[in-house]
Amino acid sequence: MILFDQLIFGPIQSRRLGLSLGVNLLPTDAKICSFDCIYCECGFNTTLQQAPIPTRQQVYDALELKLQEMLTNAQTPDVITFAGNGEPTLHAEFEGIIDDTIALRDKYCPSAKVSVLSNSTRIHKANVFRALQKVDNNILKFDTAIDRTLQLIDRPTSKYLNVAWFIEHLKKFEGKLIIQTMFLRGEFEGEKFDNSTDMEVDAWLEALEELKPQKVMIYSIDRETPAANLEKIGKVYLERIANKARANGFDVSVA
Repeated sequence: MILFDQLIFGPIQSRRLGLSLGVNLLPTDAKICSFDCIYCECGFNTTLQQAPIPTRQQVYDALELKLQEMLTNAQTPDVITFAGNGEPTLHAEFEGIIDDTIALRDKYCPSAKVSVLSNSTRIHKANVFRALQKVDNNILKFDTAIDRTLQLIDRPTSKYLNVAWFIEHLKKFEGKLIIQTMFLRGEFEGEKFDNSTDMEVDAWLEALEELKPQKVMIYSIDRETPAANLEKIGKVYLERIANKARANGFDVSVA
């Protein structure tokens, strides 16, 4: 498994976003998340070890230093992406950090977009909701519209999280969001699953009709996973799913 060992990492070439400068708001030696996805490249959740959660000022200073370095090297990121070792919106100063990042972006690389990759579990928090409305790419996870599949592949750590909850709160963005969905099949703890079946895709499409996202990103596993017995969904099959969503009027990209 891969843990990001720096506060600011990259830039890296993202499958979905282009040249991406990453921001990790969580410790560099632990995976901390409100999901515990069986497919996460960072592995399963761990306990906090030695590295602390960075402060807002530390994030500001590190990001400014990196942007200055990139400017000196005539390098401009396409996007500044909040991702890293877990769920970025867990940071207590998330909204302030987003404000700082937008200010730094405007100063050093005004053409770059600010993106957040979130699992959607904190969007009911007023400060998180406000922050996500400010960014260019508000990328929110929605892997399935079937509750049992949600529990199997995303494994939310809070019992109140279910598909109806996600739909209720995602709708509050009134379409200013990008839905990101991981398609995969396999077996975990003796139970088989496949969120690419016709039943799953039809339920997912019905949910998209309610959410009305400005864009949909679909993909499958591409790196090592913490759980065994997981199977990647091929590009041809992903395109079939994408075409079903496109037929309903959605802008869909396939990674």
